[in-house]
Amino acid sequence: MEIRELIVDIVLTLVMVVSTVVLVMRFWQDLVIAVAATFMMLSLGGLLISLGLKIVNLEQSIVQRERTMRVNMEELGRTMTARYDNTISHIEEIVSDLSRRMYR
Repeated sequence: MEIRELIVDIVLTLVMVVSTVVLVMRFWQDLVIAVAATFMMLSLGGLLISLGLKIVNLEQSIVQRERTMRVNMEELGRTMTARYDNTISHIEEIVSDLSRRMYR
């Protein structure tokens, strides 16, 4: 995931932090509480961004596994077709051999 895809999340996190600082400084006018609230909002924003990244990675992993399974299923289908054709040709040989024996 590139930074361009995260810009919206980062901007929203910054808006959340700034609004929290302004709100706390306006109501309580205490620097310690404002700093604590700022760190809390930064950690919440980081948590949300981290969660978004994990979801994107999970989606990519699922897509990759689907591709792998599709390729494996196609290979399995080709293998089964080859075995089926081999078995059919072997049965045809046996039937033709038995037919020749019966007509002798």
